[in-house]
Amino acid sequence: MEIKIGGKALLIVIILIVVGIVVWSVSGYFAKDESNGNGLSDLDKFAKCLTEKGATVYVSAYCGHCKNQKEMFGDSLKYVNSVECTENQQLCQEKGITGVPTWIINSLPYAGVQSFERLSELTGCSLS
Repeated sequence: MEIKIGGKALLIVIILIVVGIVVWSVSGYFAKDESNGNGLSDLDKFAKCLTEKGATVYVSAYCGHCKNQKEMFGDSLKYVNSVECTENQQLCQEKGITGVPTWIINSLPYAGVQSFERLSELTGCSLS
């Protein structure tokens, strides 16, 4: 069985394949590039901004809500001022921490898991 494809049809098929490969390659490249050219993701920059504004989160290794707050930040958590209260009980007592997680922002406590939107409102840091 022989399939005959005219010159134009073959050219169109080749062009479609090449365009498909280019689109696939470019979309994969941009999907992986979250660093905005400087090595930091938007979440990294947001976390660094929180630290620059003096925000600190007080947590405990045994706290499920703290785990949720930490997971929101993922790898960017390394840029957030964080105090582990089970290891720093005196500091947490001095800061008036009665439950975790608690954020201290502008000397005011905010108990519970805080959304990125709420942290943005409290600090002026932007997540974009």
